[in-house]
Amino acid sequence: MLRLHPSALDIVLLVIYFVAVLGIGVAARRSVGTSADFLLAGRSLPAWVTGLAFVSANLGATEILGMAANGAQYGVATVHYYWVGAVPAMVFLGVVMMPFYFRSKVRSVPEFLRVRYNDSTHVLNAVVFALSAVLIAGVNLFALAIVLKSLLGLNLYLGIVVSAAFVLAYIGAGGLSSAIYGEVLQFFVILAGLIPLTIAAVKNVGGFGDLGHRITKSMLGDNGLHAWKGTSVGADQVNPIGSNWIGIVLGLGFVLSFGYWTTNFAEVQRALSAKDESAGRRTPLIAAYPKLFIPAVTVIPGLVALVTFKDFGQGSSGLTYNDAIPARMGKLLPSGVLGIAITGLFASFMAGVAANVSSLNTVVTYDLMEPYLAKNRSDRYYLNAGRLVTVGGIVIAVFTAILASHFNNIMTYLQSLFSIFNAPIFATFILGMFWRKTSAWGGFWGLLSGVVAGAVTFLLFQTKVVTVSTAIYATFIQAGIAFVVDLIVTLAVTAVTPRPDPDSLGDIVYSRKQRAKERGPKPTWWERPVLLGGGALAIGVVLNVIFA
Repeated sequence: MLRLHPSALDIVLLVIYFVAVLGIGVAARRSVGTSADFLLAGRSLPAWVTGLAFVSANLGATEILGMAANGAQYGVATVHYYWVGAVPAMVFLGVVMMPFYFRSKVRSVPEFLRVRYNDSTHVLNAVVFALSAVLIAGVNLFALAIVLKSLLGLNLYLGIVVSAAFVLAYIGAGGLSSAIYGEVLQFFVILAGLIPLTIAAVKNVGGFGDLGHRITKSMLGDNGLHAWKGTSVGADQVNPIGSNWIGIVLGLGFVLSFGYWTTNFAEVQRALSAKDESAGRRTPLIAAYPKLFIPAVTVIPGLVALVTFKDFGQGSSGLTYNDAIPARMGKLLPSGVLGIAITGLFASFMAGVAANVSSLNTVVTYDLMEPYLAKNRSDRYYLNAGRLVTVGGIVIAVFTAILASHFNNIMTYLQSLFSIFNAPIFATFILGMFWRKTSAWGGFWGLLSGVVAGAVTFLLFQTKVVTVSTAIYATFIQAGIAFVVDLIVTLAVTAVTPRPDPDSLGDIVYSRKQRAKERGPKPTWWERPVLLGGGALAIGVVLNVIFA
């Protein structure tokens, strides 16, 4: 049975971290006087803060346990989730999409659909996002409970409840501000925990040379050391994730990635909390640089776990792929360093929960209650409503955490959720932003059809009615189907319903005339989105070539 044995020093370090995070919540509470302070952080934060929060918000179960699990199960090909499935979309968000969000003066991603389409599309997107937020928050709670079980031998379900209560304590106090400043602290704590673990893990197996040799002798084979080997169409020997380059580039790199990073409010909210449009555009671009190198501290520990434990992740070992990092921590790290690593895990999971809950309370309050369910109330009413939604979201996430506990690889589960909820929303956004003729009802029926198509495809795979080589490849297919169905239905309905009045769209739809308006004095080099984004893309290309 997996069990960590922290010393008194390790426990002290963990307690110090908890006190620091609660202190952030208390301090942030003093600055909360309006609903905008609680739900939007007053839109006053500098780019470096929102940039670190942007990447930290994603450093939850998806990144830590999930990517380490993928490293053990699929090998080096897991880097596609970063260099193909994240950075290009983050650059697109900063360079292309953030101006649309700021220009429309919206407070959330669903609210943009109200401005561009109609109330029905707005409500549908808000409900879909709220559902996905509590499901994803549940994944992070489950991951945190795994660590509590390893650390204290705490019952898994009791661990979920304890984890939820702690996150509620500091998010409920200071709202988005406490979440974001907590995420900045968590970013550094996470790295402080994972870097020593990675170094110790590689040293323990004899260095990178021996690690590579042992991987080629594992069930992954030689392809386990390569990102692109075996991905050509019709290749006799496929790569471990079971997908060719078309599925990787289009399914993961375009549909899943762009759908998540450009329309998922849990991420975009960090950029919208920046002090101005320039800071908002730079937020995902600043985040792209650490994102490029995070595989070094997530994928590598997973590879080490694979070659260290006999039959790792196969059931007979008693360890699932999700245990890759906790299993290595307990074996390799000395007192003190183990405490930092455990604290880093707690930090990452709380960042994931906080990101989803803080975005959930904004969407429910501003996108459902204020315009439809509780109109024309005082600002104090919406502030209190936001706090109540925070409590409700945490409670619901407890139950969705139990659902997540039934998946051997939580990364696969998360990607399934993204393929259902984010892929079709991206199709609706792209048509709305770049094609003026897209009708209001085209947007609504396209989005609804895409979500349904993604959910039905997920069920077909789960019930084995349809099967493919790997579960992760299935998520690429689900995303592609949801995206294409959304596009087709939107175009079909647009053809038979009234087109929008061009004058009513203002400058929230792309046009050359608007681009010409934006030309003005050039900012300093470190404030230029195209330059920042181009640098991140260039590094990504070099890394892909090195690990091809």
